[in-house]
Amino acid sequence: MIQNKHIVITSINPPTKAVKEFANFPEWKTIVIGDRKTPSDWHCGQASFFSIEQQASLGFQLNDKLPFNHYSRKMLGYLIAIQQGANVIFDTDDDNIPKGELLIPSVDSQTKFTSENLGFINVYQQYTEQKIWPRGLPLKYVNQSADWTSKLSVESSSCQVPIWQGLADGDPDVDAIYRLTNNTPCYFKNPGNLVLGKNTISPFNSQATFFTKDAFPLMYLPATVSFRFTDILRGIVAQPILWSKGWSLGFTNPIVFQDRNEHDFMRDFEQEIPVFLQAEKSLKIVNDALSPSMKISEMLVASYSALSQYNIVSSAELELLQVWLQDLNHIGCWSVNNL
Repeated sequence: MIQNKHIVITSINPPTKAVKEFANFPEWKTIVIGDRKTPSDWHCGQASFFSIEQQASLGFQLNDKLPFNHYSRKMLGYLIAIQQGANVIFDTDDDNIPKGELLIPSVDSQTKFTSENLGFINVYQQYTEQKIWPRGLPLKYVNQSADWTSKLSVESSSCQVPIWQGLADGDPDVDAIYRLTNNTPCYFKNPGNLVLGKNTISPFNSQATFFTKDAFPLMYLPATVSFRFTDILRGIVAQPILWSKGWSLGFTNPIVFQDRNEHDFMRDFEQEIPVFLQAEKSLKIVNDALSPSMKISEMLVASYSALSQYNIVSSAELELLQVWLQDLNHIGCWSVNNL
């Protein structure tokens, strides 16, 4: 199948080095979504930029419901890419500089597989001996043993991996506690792909992540949680749905270098408090809400309905989710029966 590949970024900055490099990738189309703080004269080569005014003219119902100055506006970029026929979307940020050609990972002879039923693991332990952990890992697992890395398998039955998380060198996606107490740069090893077994979970983010067409509905970014929680909660919802479909989440070697935009670490910490307190609880809530007989759209609705009941998200999230699903259906990427 000919691949229609899109890169989706949201930015409030003038074109960065990362955006300039992504915009020059000949086999990828780059979409940049602006917000109220984005310079009005934003322009970068072959990248397609959509201002607030242009977003309003696209005809997506989601545009009228999404908040401004929130990372979730990036979802309009996903919809644009899907409408343009994308079958692969690379989800990234404007401070992630590609380390080379952007190659979509696949299960190969070097891929390793974790055991099932490990619960939360620190996937960074496969790629470095440094004491570092991904944003979204519940803090009680920060000091867990790395024994699981010695029990990886190289054999697996047929395995579909519709979501691949690439790692980031330099200043990878860690939480504010790491940055406030250590903040040592990290340069990962390159041991190859790692695929997680059922009921084995690791946080994944929106910084260097490939989504193939089957997983596009799972790109929904909850908008009633903080900026530092939105993509982590998305990943917590997505993984039990992957397991229900017999699919897996994969990780791959570092593919970007993060030259991180300026952050206030204490403000990050404040926004991450729900992540620290609610990540593990959210996983259980979602797991309990799902049935294998559900369609993906039904699983998403069941997940966020349950999360709303426990005040992880607000009731307004359900309206946003329904509009997201309606826009997906309207642009015809899935039939109602399959979504």
